[in-house]
Amino acid sequence: MESTTLNPNPTDSCPLYLNYATVAALPSRVSRHNSPSAAQFITRLVRNCLPGGVSRCILMVCERSEVFASACALARAFPLFTHRSSASRRTEKKTVTVEFFLVGQNNGPMEVATLKCLASATEGVRLAARIVDTPCNEMNTDNFLEEIKKVGKDLGITPTIIRDEELKERGFGGIYGVGKAALHPPALAVLSHTPDGATQTIAWVGKGIVYDTGGLSIKGKTTMPGMKRDCGGAAAILGAFKATVKQGFKDNLHAVFCLAENAVGPRATRPDDIHVLYSGKTVEINNTDAEGRLILADGVAYACKDLGADIILDMATLTGAQGIATGKYHAAVLTNNEEWEKACVKAGRNCGDLVHPLVYCPELHFSEFTSAVADMKNSVADRDNTPSSCAGLFIASHIGFDWPGVWVHIDIAAPVHAGERATGYGVALLLSLFGGASEDPLLNLVSPLGCNGDSPPEEMERDSKRRRLV
Repeated sequence: MESTTLNPNPTDSCPLYLNYATVAALPSRVSRHNSPSAAQFITRLVRNCLPGGVSRCILMVCERSEVFASACALARAFPLFTHRSSASRRTEKKTVTVEFFLVGQNNGPMEVATLKCLASATEGVRLAARIVDTPCNEMNTDNFLEEIKKVGKDLGITPTIIRDEELKERGFGGIYGVGKAALHPPALAVLSHTPDGATQTIAWVGKGIVYDTGGLSIKGKTTMPGMKRDCGGAAAILGAFKATVKQGFKDNLHAVFCLAENAVGPRATRPDDIHVLYSGKTVEINNTDAEGRLILADGVAYACKDLGADIILDMATLTGAQGIATGKYHAAVLTNNEEWEKACVKAGRNCGDLVHPLVYCPELHFSEFTSAVADMKNSVADRDNTPSSCAGLFIASHIGFDWPGVWVHIDIAAPVHAGERATGYGVALLLSLFGGASEDPLLNLVSPLGCNGDSPPEEMERDSKRRRLV
């Protein structure tokens, strides 16, 4: 006689009625560094267990606090990009209907506004994943700019775009130096949301290397495949910006996209070249494959100098060492602010985009970039000395370690993909982390420190910025 219960270890599933249906169980408990939603297992179960067909249904049983993370996890199981010939011949459009059955406290029916928020979030996750999955012969800098323009048009925002030789003329030596050898020129693009009544200015800065050969410090034949994903940070910021603004955001929000292809050619940057970055600091290039920090340094300096940001968050597939430091599922966070470090970890648990801290200690680590002829080199002297932390510190140095604002660096090199598919990582994290400044109740709920009672009332009254964010 078959068992009548599922025994998740960590998951379990059972096909029903001639495989027309499957019932699956998530882990009964998770560790403190995992999301209570068990988001990674949701994606895995759906990919492996969902029966085939053109019209399918998923019934998700969870608590209200886990709805957001569960919806984003489900979205990751249905990527948009494919060039399989069978897909182009298919006449029937596949549909997946997702229903939520809420249990535990506050288990009443979900509001229409909640469903709209989930739709916006999951569209953002799938948009980011589609861009990351698309190869560079299609998703070059020109086409990435078109994606930005489409989002801007949907939101009624005209992007600011600085391209090619104008980058050089205006002092963006990092972005220009990395991208100048490519057929499609580099660019800095900005989408800005500036509502009335804003109390602070937030800038999200994304690394958009549409392909990374490594430049003249060229990658090998085994490490170069997959480098179409090096635009994962910019893709996540685009998806998150679209969803955030659609749901209503109370503060100034700028999405800054640093776009380039790190190509090989007669105009490529050489090791030993010295570039002047937008911060005014000089950088001696000792590794052209440490290019992401160069373009992000220009991006954060622009956010500080031109946009007047109070909070700067950069997101990037920055270092292979991130996967060694925090693993395949947890992004790495490096920040000058302990409150924000804790908030990133909590936001990750709330939304399923997991995060774990790196060591922040510039007085011990920044000497790795010492140069005899410039302000700094772009790559460390000792690759065994917390290279992921050092890479982030390089970016921070271009706004200054004494800058009074909040700087957060999220390295998503490993969680940007699972196997050969993009995950859309980062969209849910940004929506959750900044959910306290949203007009949407669900994003308020998943915010790490916002409208859900984490701060004492008198402290919330004293500091409106802290009330809405951290």
